[in-house]
Amino acid sequence: MPSKVLLAEPRGFCAGVEMAIKALTWMVKVFEPPVYCYHEIVHNAAVVAAFERAGVVFVDDIEDVPDGSPIMLSAHGSAPEVVVTATNRAAVMVDAVCPLVTKVHHEVRRMADKGYDIIYVGHEGHDEAVGAIAEAPDVAQLVDPRVGIDTFEPRSEGGVALLAQTTLGLYEWEDVLSDAQELYPDLWTARKSDLCYATTNRQSAIQKLAERADVLLVIGSENSSNTQALVRVGSNAGVPAYRIDGPAGIHPSWLEGAEVVGVTAGASAPDQRVQDVITAVAPSEGVEVVRVTDEDEYFPLPPQLRRFMQALQALVEGGFACRNPGQDGPVDNDRDFSATEALSLLGV
Repeated sequence: MPSKVLLAEPRGFCAGVEMAIKALTWMVKVFEPPVYCYHEIVHNAAVVAAFERAGVVFVDDIEDVPDGSPIMLSAHGSAPEVVVTATNRAAVMVDAVCPLVTKVHHEVRRMADKGYDIIYVGHEGHDEAVGAIAEAPDVAQLVDPRVGIDTFEPRSEGGVALLAQTTLGLYEWEDVLSDAQELYPDLWTARKSDLCYATTNRQSAIQKLAERADVLLVIGSENSSNTQALVRVGSNAGVPAYRIDGPAGIHPSWLEGAEVVGVTAGASAPDQRVQDVITAVAPSEGVEVVRVTDEDEYFPLPPQLRRFMQALQALVEGGFACRNPGQDGPVDNDRDFSATEALSLLGV
């Protein structure tokens, strides 16, 4: 039996996931089902299942959404044509894209307008990569870090820019960056890395765990890029690392002979799953938190949702003879309302 669990901090929900989960919870509470969401709101099976039980229908083709339905677009960012189609079809359309993904979309458009060929480092088929490439499909080419830069072919005599999926492993990005800089001495890159702060923080935390743990458990879904990156970072540090969705995924053989178990979670994994895993491991000497930094980032709810909720509040107050004019509405104190609390309203 393991004697101790080392618990990574930070772990789990990032600011973008917090925002997206809360936004879709409001949609579920305001509208009669079904509420439609283009792609999984975040890449976590437990979160998606909770919303499906609450009446959310996830679609991979925006044309599958009936006209006049409420629509939310996922946190991973959507192609421009998807945003336009959703806006035209929806009674209310809310884009829950993470602001850090929006930054990359802006960089793709800006560098394309300047005549650059674009190397976009990302994973083939990932929702975020698909949406970003769609901003400039004639000049942006996907380079999967597992394959390398040899697949990139410049199409013009203009410059070359290097951009990235926000959820990559730092080592994946740095390997392609090094190769690109050698091939293209005038390579353009963003002044601040495209990699999400939460991605790099969680990777730093699992490296700390790996210094002391005998085995690492990474909680998150198979299609979560940042979760898979955590597994690779842990394995690269020389410690057996396993991805699990929850306690049911733990193989007893992994814990045989393991005195210290490191536990962390990808940026879209609910903390309840973390607590359930710790309970299943049952460390005889308890839990030690290993903290590498504090995170206090906060992303406001999408502007479309805030405007809709404010209009709805004004309408309701008008119907009740304006009994509470000027008081805070339901989304005005969003900073103090967590995604974990939002999911608890759905029974998670």
